[in-house]
Parts: sequence; structure tokens; C-alpha cells
Amino acid sequence: MISKTFNRYIWLLNILLQNKKLTFEQISTLWKESNMSDGEALPLRTFHQHRKAVEELFGVEIKCNPSDGYHYFIDDPIKMRNDRTRQWLLNSFSLSNMITAGHNMNGRILFEKIPYGTEYLQPVIEAMQKSKVLEIDYQAFGTSRETYHMETYAMKVYHQRWYVVGRIPEKNGIRNLALDRILDMHQTDESYKVPKKFDAEKYYANTVGIFVSEDLQPQKVRIRVYGKQVEYLRTLPLHKSQEEVLTKLNEYSEFQYRLCLTPELSKEILAMGEFGEVLQPAELREEIKKRIETCLTRYQ
Repeated sequence: MISKTFNRYIWLLNILLQNKKLTFEQISTLWKESNMSDGEALPLRTFHQHRKAVEELFGVEIKCNPSDGYHYFIDDPIKMRNDRTRQWLLNSFSLSNMITAGHNMNGRILFEKIPYGTEYLQPVIEAMQKSKVLEIDYQAFGTSRETYHMETYAMKVYHQRWYVVGRIPEKNGIRNLALDRILDMHQTDESYKVPKKFDAEKYYANTVGIFVSEDLQPQKVRIRVYGKQVEYLRTLPLHKSQEEVLTKLNEYSEFQYRLCLTPELSKEILAMGEFGEVLQPAELREEIKKRIETCLTRYQ
């Protein structure tokens, strides 16, 4: 578990994100009512120390407006919420914070099982920081053990799995490896430089999931969605290019994307079941149709 002091920083940051702006007296009252305080008041000096720590740890400045009753507020909260790394870290620490403070949440907060591989997070990040090639023993599903030498460019989480992305000379290009399929890993003395033209956001800009192929070009994809699935897509878009281009109240909505036709895209559409229908392109519609027909034959 993270330290009690660190938990206090997370608490302060969350309280201001929730309430927009608060006076020190209001913050102190909320503090005394929380599980973090042990019934003790929050000293003003401690509050200012926590303010400084939040800025150093998360790059988030807590400002004060004297002309508005000395209210404290987070400067540019939208920027923080749009920073996926900071948001992910805050979510992770916040959950740990709640569990630590609650003492009675055992068995009441349930998690999805995450595959093995998290022990490789630190060595991968260190290799990225030092620009050192990693020697990796790897075994994908349905294959034999192989050894790769990877120039690590980026990392990504998808469906509870961590992936490392980089150039593998043995594969003659950029590939991704799932950390839970790594058997062994060693940092070598060989150095590399990340190509200036490589941008992780752009690399995955036109794909759903982790699969990228230089042979695929993005296309206009249009999906008709029925029932409650509409609200699910509105609150958690399938892809950042998502546009709701047509709405038939209480019937369906049509969403449009610009995507490469990857296996993971097909899986996401099939996961919608009877609530999703591909309108275009024709090749994707036909593929989904064939896969549904194949599925039906297994039930006959």
C-alpha cells in the first residue's frame, strides 16, 4: 500500500476536483469528517505542504483567489483530465487510498483478473529511459519460445494487458509484445535512438486495440447501434474518431469512424451482439455476417 502521507495528497486533489473551489475552512471540515484525519484538524501549515507536494507529484497547481473569499481551486483541471497518464495514475492511487482508509472494504471491492507480467513494467520503463535494447524471451499463444532484441518505443494498456511497442530487428519492423507472454528479460549494453518520426499517439491513431499493420489504410466505418448500447458508446466511445451522425429517437443511432479494419475492431463489433450492425464498408459488413453465420452453425 502507498504511504499515509501520499494518501493525503490524493485526498486533497480529489476533494478539489469534486468541489471545484473551497476555502481552507471548508477543506479542514471535510478533512475532519474523512477517514484520513483520525478525528484531528488539518493544520494550515500541513495544508500548504500538501499543496506543494501535489504540484510536484502530479504537475497540478492548487491556486488561491483572494478576491473570491480565499477559495482554493485546481488550475486548469481540464488539462489534467485530458492527460491520460496522470488520470490513470490518479485513479489507481485513489482506489488504493479508499481501500487503505476504509479498513472494512475487504471482499466488497472486486477487481478483474489481470494477467501476469506487471513485474516487467519497471525494467521496461528503465530501458526506455536509458535507451537500451532489451533481450526478451517470448512465447505468443500457439507458438514456440523465441528470443527478440527490442528497441522500446512506447507502452500501452489494452483489455487489462500491458504491451510494449518497439522495433524488433528479428521481425524487421515495429511490433508489440504482451508483458504476460514474456518468459525472461535482460537489459543489454546496446543503445538506440527513437526515430523522430515515431509518435505513439499517431501510431495507434487509426486502430482499435493493439494491432497495427502498415498494409492497412484507414477507412470510413459506419455502425448502427440499437437500445442501451447507444448510451454505452456515447459515454465510452469505441474510438476517438467517433461521431454520432444520425439519431432516431428511441430506435437507434449511427456512429461513424475512421479506422483500419483490424481483428480487434471486428471483435468489438461482435461483442455488441444484436445491438450492433455494420453499415459500411461492405467488406467489414460481409466479414461480420460470415462470422455470425459460423457462430450460428455451432448451435445447430
